[in-house]
Amino acid sequence: MKTHDHSMLVEKVKSQLPKDELIADLSDLFKLFGDNTRLRILFSLFESELCVCAISEILGMTQSAISHQLKVLKESNLVASRREGKTIFYHLSDEHVRTIIGKGYDHLMEARS
Repeated sequence: MKTHDHSMLVEKVKSQLPKDELIADLSDLFKLFGDNTRLRILFSLFESELCVCAISEILGMTQSAISHQLKVLKESNLVASRREGKTIFYHLSDEHVRTIIGKGYDHLMEARS
C-alpha cells in the first residue's frame, strides 16, 4: 500500500494554528451565541440602543432575566452601555458583533433558499 508524504503540509498547517488559549477563548465566545435569549437581545440591539425595560417589553421577559443576560454579554464585550440619568442604555459594543451575527444569519438564510 502506497502512502503519500504530507509532512510539509502538516507542518505548514500546524504552524498556522492559533494557540490553544486563543482557541479556548474563541470557543467560549461562540458558546455565548448559543443562547436564544442572548441572541434575541443582540438582534434587538441591531436596531437601536435600548434600556432594560424596553428590551424586556420587546422580548416579553422580566427585567431581571434581561439584566442577567446583559451582564453576561457586557462581561464578554459583546454589548456596551452608557448612563443617562438613572437609565442605562445598551448597544452592540462594535461592528464585529453585528458582523458575526449577520454572517451566521446570512448562512442560514442561504441554506434555506
